[in-house]
Amino acid sequence: MGKLFAIVAALCSLIIVSGCSPDYGIIYSDTRYIEIPVYIESEVPEDAGLVWVDSFTQIASVNGTDIIWVIDRSGSMSNDTERLLAGIEAMMNSLPPQGWRLNIISTDPLGYLDQQFPLVPGDTIAEAEAMLNAATAGHRESGFESLRAYIEDGSYASTWMRWDAALLVVFVSDEEEQSYSEYPNVGDFVSWLDTKRSNIYVSSIVNLEPNESLCNTNSGYTGDRYMDATKYYGGVIVDICSEDWSPGVRDASTQIEPYESIELTHEAVTDSVRVFANGSLYPYWRYDQSNNTVYFDIVPAAGILIEVGYRYLPVDTGIDTGN
Repeated sequence: MGKLFAIVAALCSLIIVSGCSPDYGIIYSDTRYIEIPVYIESEVPEDAGLVWVDSFTQIASVNGTDIIWVIDRSGSMSNDTERLLAGIEAMMNSLPPQGWRLNIISTDPLGYLDQQFPLVPGDTIAEAEAMLNAATAGHRESGFESLRAYIEDGSYASTWMRWDAALLVVFVSDEEEQSYSEYPNVGDFVSWLDTKRSNIYVSSIVNLEPNESLCNTNSGYTGDRYMDATKYYGGVIVDICSEDWSPGVRDASTQIEPYESIELTHEAVTDSVRVFANGSLYPYWRYDQSNNTVYFDIVPAAGILIEVGYRYLPVDTGIDTGN
């Protein structure tokens, strides 16, 4: 809230509008001084607009993306075989042309014993299906525990996973995550996962709540724990009954390079745009009104919080000019 207030205050200081305080000047007289208001006159439209802030934390450049699909291979998934195969095809087709390695394990922690050579660019959908069929078909639905066991207890993961790469984990299950003894709280799981990489993406292809799902009629099968972990990482949640699973892979696996620009949520009032880096004004940028995008002349370093504050004008219909 403090940073947002500072950004709003900075935007307000550009023009005199209702709710913004004037700047003050200091006049010295001998050994004393007084403050008097200094008003900057500017023509202000009847509606000065609303203030909005878009933001992101800059990521580090990485050596590609290691991808682990953690797929429920229990009996209940037999009803989803056709959808699962179609989903694998959609996800394979959405991968970038280079830079990734992919392995499939089951949600049964015994899957850490699997030693399958990872898929790489150029491999086919048929090879992905063969990898799925070779994965341990255990009955347990403990995706969190299975991922930990594969990365830490098995030796094979270290032969193909690159610790300078980003990590994308995609959970696929028609039931709730059940690693209760290993990770009684989702926070315990993400605390462990946070230690594995600097850039982590998580997606979940699960049963949504019955009132949102295309097929789930029993709240007991909702993948709440998977979805909570996904939300922690700002990832993508896909209904397992959706015809298109590709967003669960595409949106994360393509973002492996630092941001060089940011498309704004609303159509900005051009002169109002200001960029802040960790709360301080950042001067190395330009705004292109034609595509409503801020481009960085000097790309911000990894870990810096970038905030773009600006004004936008709602349209007459009451719907704003956002994308």
